[in-house]
Amino acid sequence: MKPLYILVFTSILTITAAAQTPFVAVPASEVVLADLLYLKRPVVVFADSPNDPDFIRQIDLLTRDLDSLDERDVIVITDTDPANPSDVRRKLRPRGFSLVIMDKDGKTTLRKPRPWHVREIANAIDKFPTTMIEELERYPAGR
Repeated sequence: MKPLYILVFTSILTITAAAQTPFVAVPASEVVLADLLYLKRPVVVFADSPNDPDFIRQIDLLTRDLDSLDERDVIVITDTDPANPSDVRRKLRPRGFSLVIMDKDGKTTLRKPRPWHVREIANAIDKFPTTMIEELERYPAGR
């Protein structure tokens, strides 16, 4: 009977683990923004150190609602090394902690000097022209 309990328990853990989407922030050194055009909305989190309290808080806030980010095709990019500037850092030129939200067309739409909740990020993204067009295409009126 014990092996049956172990089998059931491990299968429940496997199903639970598969249902959760892991949070993966991509280092800026591994990203080419041009490759993301019209595919993903970059949300870039900059800091001068991975120990920056604002950086730690922002990553914590982002991990709380991954589904909202996924629904909006968001890719989270991090850069905490100003000594070795990535192409993303050179393009966006942040100072200290900075949250930069870009649209699928590659334009920087928002810069924030403090951490934001996913709810605020999602609300901002929902107002982007490209998001509105995507919603109209997904749910056309009169069909």
